[in-house]
Amino acid sequence: MALSESVVLDALRVVQDPDLHRDIVSLGFVKHVNITGGHVAFTVELTTPACPVKDLLRDQAKSVVSALPGVTSVAVEMTAQVRAAGRPEAGRAPVECVKNIIAVGAGKGGVGKTTVAVNLAVALARAGSRVALLDADMYGPNVPIMLGFEKGLRLEQDEDKILPAERYGVQAVSMGFLTADDAPVIWRGPMLHGAITQFFRDVKWADVDYLIVDMPPGTGDVALSLSQTVAVAGAVVVTTPQTVSIADTRRAVKMYQKLNIPVIGIIENMSYFVCGGCGTEADIFGKGGGEALALELGVPFLGGVPLSQPVRAGGDAGNPIVLSAPDSPAAVALASAAARVAQQVSIASYARKAIPLTPIT
Repeated sequence: MALSESVVLDALRVVQDPDLHRDIVSLGFVKHVNITGGHVAFTVELTTPACPVKDLLRDQAKSVVSALPGVTSVAVEMTAQVRAAGRPEAGRAPVECVKNIIAVGAGKGGVGKTTVAVNLAVALARAGSRVALLDADMYGPNVPIMLGFEKGLRLEQDEDKILPAERYGVQAVSMGFLTADDAPVIWRGPMLHGAITQFFRDVKWADVDYLIVDMPPGTGDVALSLSQTVAVAGAVVVTTPQTVSIADTRRAVKMYQKLNIPVIGIIENMSYFVCGGCGTEADIFGKGGGEALALELGVPFLGGVPLSQPVRAGGDAGNPIVLSAPDSPAAVALASAAARVAQQVSIASYARKAIPLTPIT
């Protein structure tokens, strides 16, 4: 059989995406097949740069094509084109130049929600995605600190649009850029709704694959405003293993479900502590509560992040752990959780109609 593009494509049909349960040819992932003598080159375009099975798919694709008669060498280029997972509904319009909006919330304060949101955003950006971070925690806007922006930074405008600040490849908007450092935000519900709407509609976002929204803790007005304002791909809920945190997390998950926002999964923060001197593992806040809750509620468990002093220090210094110590257990866990978030969004993009990326007038 002569070596041809159709022969190469037929061979690649045995390579299955383990999440979508279809072969990479029928999914349209294989592009630009080029054959020169015995050399075969092609591109595999995935649905996210953060795909956790990227290396597996590349190796399988290279292996099956290398086995074809007449093939002397194979070059596989891995690229990605993120799809939109949300769906337009009445009153929930897409945001211009944003493909996927992901809420990061918690049932209670003190579980490290903002730390997780910042590290998820930076991890996705490191993987090659175009990422933005909207600090919707109006009463405690700490994203500017955790991303290391200079104190007193104010956002600029381009005509009638607010220009987001940018650091570590992440576009960012926060109430912390718009108020004095020590000024309390004392707002009622309608004012919060107006601010959330303005952050989505009046910011000049630049070609964003994932807009991470750091939500305030609890089940209050901001979550309701989010659900009423924009099409949301899903929510990540952060908890600790502690019983009281699990109880509040259960309420938060059910809130998002009631608001018709899909729950992407649960991340258990402060899962355990490892003594730096002796290596002993201690379950300071309990053990396995987040994973058990995910199983109970039938939502994905995105992983556990250990309690670690460098995580706190990095947040205070504006140097997220996924950058400052990428090989540390906490950073590896957070990067893995980010990949699983992207994975779930990709799966959802094939499960329902994607948001059309048309300009909003």
